[in-house]
Amino acid sequence: MKQTAAMLFSLLSLSSVWAQEPARPTIQQVSFPKDTTNIATLGAKGDGQFLNTEAINKAITSVSQKGGGVVLVPAGLWLTGPIEMKSNVNLHVSREAIVLFSDNFDHYKLVESNWEGEPAWRNQNPISGKNLENIAITGSGIIDGNGGAWRMVKRSKMTETQWKNLISSGGVVDEKANIWYPSESSLSGAQQKKAGVMRPGTTAADFSDVKDYLRPNLLVFTSCKKILLEGVTIQNSPAWNLHPLMCQDLTLRKLLVRNPWYAQNGDGVDIESCKNVLVEDCTFDVGDDGICIKSGRDKAGRDRGMPTENVIIRNSIVYHAHGGFVIGSEMSGGARNIWVDDCSFIGTDIGLRFKTTRGRGGVVENIFINNINMVDIPGEAILFDMYYAAVDPLPLIGDKKQEIKVQKLPVTEETPRFQNFVIRNVHVNGADKGIFVRGLPEMNIKNISIENANIFAKKGIDIIEAEGIQLKNVKLNSKSSNPLVYIHNAKNIHIDGLMPVNATDLLFRVEGDENKNIQLSKSDLSKVKQQSEFTNGAKKNVLTIKK
Repeated sequence: MKQTAAMLFSLLSLSSVWAQEPARPTIQQVSFPKDTTNIATLGAKGDGQFLNTEAINKAITSVSQKGGGVVLVPAGLWLTGPIEMKSNVNLHVSREAIVLFSDNFDHYKLVESNWEGEPAWRNQNPISGKNLENIAITGSGIIDGNGGAWRMVKRSKMTETQWKNLISSGGVVDEKANIWYPSESSLSGAQQKKAGVMRPGTTAADFSDVKDYLRPNLLVFTSCKKILLEGVTIQNSPAWNLHPLMCQDLTLRKLLVRNPWYAQNGDGVDIESCKNVLVEDCTFDVGDDGICIKSGRDKAGRDRGMPTENVIIRNSIVYHAHGGFVIGSEMSGGARNIWVDDCSFIGTDIGLRFKTTRGRGGVVENIFINNINMVDIPGEAILFDMYYAAVDPLPLIGDKKQEIKVQKLPVTEETPRFQNFVIRNVHVNGADKGIFVRGLPEMNIKNISIENANIFAKKGIDIIEAEGIQLKNVKLNSKSSNPLVYIHNAKNIHIDGLMPVNATDLLFRVEGDENKNIQLSKSDLSKVKQQSEFTNGAKKNVLTIKK
C-alpha cells in the first residue's frame, strides 16, 4: 500500500506541472520614427579600409538626440571599432552591407563588464548598450566580429595543414604545443586563474598585461528594455555572439548566428537574467552552446538574484553547437517559465542540455518543451547533469574525462536544483545516448516528464539520483541493450509504454540501496531476454513490472 501511495503522489506531482503552467508572456515591441540617417552622409566610407567608428557613433547619437529613428548602413564594407547604441535608434544593415569590426586590439579599451556570470574587466564589446530603451538592429546584412584575431585555438580541432597555417600566421603556442594564442599577452592571461575577474582593489590597469586574453562578446546589451534584433547575420565573435544581460522585452527574430565550429566560447546567444523574451525563426551554427539560458555564476549570480524568466523559443534551428537548447551552467539566479517549441537540432553535440554543478545554487523549474527534432547527435539527445566540469561535452583527442566522485554533502544555498520539466514529442535519428539524468545524492533532479519520444541511439536511458521521473510512450531503437535502462538510487520512477525496437539482452539494471518505487507498465517486452538485474545493494522489490 505504501508503494502504491508513493507512486500515486509522484504521478499527481508530475501531472500538476501542466496544471500549474503559467500564462505565456507578452513581449513588448519597439517602435521608431521613420526618419533615416545614412552613415555615409556623416563621412563614413564603405571601402573596407577607412575606420568608421566616429561616423557611425555620431549618426547613432544624433538620431537618438533628435528623438529617434533609423541609422542606415548602406551597401559597402564598413570597417569600424566599437559601436555604442543609444535609445530609440534602429541600426539597419542593408543586404549588401558588411559591418566588419577592427582586429586592432588598441581600438578596444578595457571596461567594466561581465564574463561567464561574474563581474570582470573585458575588452569593450564591438556592439554595446546600457540602460537603454527601444533599440533595434535590423536588416539582412552581415555583422562580423573578426573573432579569429582574438580566439585561442586547440590543435585537436585542426587538421595538420590548418594547424601549420595557423602557426605560420603569427602568435604563440603553449608549452605543450596544444593550443595556439594570438599573442604572448593572450597566453599569459590563459595561465592566470580567472584573469580579469573583478576583485576588491583591482583596476583595469592590473590586467593590462593580459588585455589580449580578455575577449569581448560581440553584442552585449545590459539593463535595456524593448529590444529587437531581426534579420541580420551576426558572426565570427571573439567569444559569445549575443549576450543580453538583465534586459526586459527582448525579441530575436530571423537571425543567422554563426561562429566557426572550433571557436572557443563561441556561443550563439546567452540570455542572462532577462525577463520576457521571444526567440523565433532563428538559425544558429556555432562553436559552443547554441541557445543558452543563464543567470549569473555562484555567489555573484545569487547576490544578483535575477532569474531568466518568461521566455518563448520557437521555430528555430541549431546546427553545430555543444548543445541545441541549453540551461546553465551559470544559472545561480535561477531560470523559470520557459517554453521551447518546434525546434530542430542537427549535429549538435547534445540536443537538450541542462547542466549545473555544486557551488552554483539556483533553481531551474517550469520548463516546457514540445516538438523537437534531432539528427546526428554525437552525445546525449536529452541530458540533465549536475556534475558539469567545464569541459567539451565530447572528449577531444588526448582529453580524459574525470571520474565522478560520488558523495553526499549538506544542502546549502550553493546546492543547485532542477525540477518540473515537461518534454513532449521528441524525435531523434542518431545519438550516442537517448536520455541521461544525473542528480546529486543530496539534491535529486525532480519531476521530469518525457512523453512521446522516438529515439534511435546507440545506448538507451540512464537515471541516476533522480526522483519523480515519468517516461510515457518512449520508443527506443538502441544498438546497446545491456542494459537498455540503467537506474541508480532513484525514487518514484514510472515508465509507461516503453517500446524496445531491437532484441534486448537486459532491460533494467538497478543499482544502489536507495532505490524506491520503480514501475514499468504497458510495455512490449517480447524482445527482452532478461527483464532485470540488481547490483550493489539494490533490492528486487523496488521494481514492479506490469503488462
